[in-house]
Amino acid sequence: MVLFEANEFALYRIELELANAEISIVPVLASVIDEKRVEETIANHDVDVVFHAAAHKHVPLVEANALEGICNNVFGTKTVVDASYRLGVRDFVLISTDKAVRPTNVMGATKRWAELIVQEKAHRIAMERTEQRFCAVRFGNVLGSNGSVVPLFKQQIANGGPITLTDRAMTRYFMSIKEAAELIVQAGSLSQGGDVFLLDMGEPVLISDLAESMVRLAGLKIRSPEYPNGDIEIVETGIRPGEKMYEELFYDDSTASRTQHPKILRATNTTLSFLDDALVTLRAAVSARDEQTARRILFDIVAKSEKP
Repeated sequence: MVLFEANEFALYRIELELANAEISIVPVLASVIDEKRVEETIANHDVDVVFHAAAHKHVPLVEANALEGICNNVFGTKTVVDASYRLGVRDFVLISTDKAVRPTNVMGATKRWAELIVQEKAHRIAMERTEQRFCAVRFGNVLGSNGSVVPLFKQQIANGGPITLTDRAMTRYFMSIKEAAELIVQAGSLSQGGDVFLLDMGEPVLISDLAESMVRLAGLKIRSPEYPNGDIEIVETGIRPGEKMYEELFYDDSTASRTQHPKILRATNTTLSFLDDALVTLRAAVSARDEQTARRILFDIVAKSEKP
């Protein structure tokens, strides 16, 4: 198993965690925007399957650093997709997000572009009949993952509070790391090429309910005007730039079809004939450090991809 990671500490941690696995682990410290490093890694290790999860995903941070988010999430994905295609990778699975559906932020829009890049390559594969399978898997939040709200709440509880919420009415989909990982692997095996799979995550959860449950599970009580002697206060901070009150898994849930797996759905395939030209103009805007133009191109293409 080849671990390709730009964060040195994260790479060290996961290599340590997998040290006793019954397979050999190859740690590669590099970025997905480094084309030569991506190519030599795939070629030198005869990679058959790629799970592409590399992305800047913290919504407010990417919103404040839009050009870096575009560079990593869009062009990093294109680099890995192109290299995987050229070098004959059999199966490619993009890890996408529910924030790619009707995105209101740069992070979500870049992940939608990533889906489109994968689908465009899958269309080419189908035309050339290379027998490669490229797909994407879209789902919501993973409990306990990097950037998840759960570790943040745990730390805030350990510090005696307060727990900070953007809005008590905000909802999100949640899934455990184990379940998400298993479903991603199974979705990849169901691919026919160009698929966007949607994981059935059940009903969305109120973030405020999650926070309150974590306080109670810690054996503590919530402090409020009604219970001023409680242990942990919950404070609303207001919605942040680019955030949505709720997320969606579907552009149109009526077009999603069932697969052999009860928790995996398949969305309608989308390809854009002008995506290559859009990538050229987006790259030019990023190279010129023209954030306003880059944002406009980013969201214009997303809007066109939403049309039937």
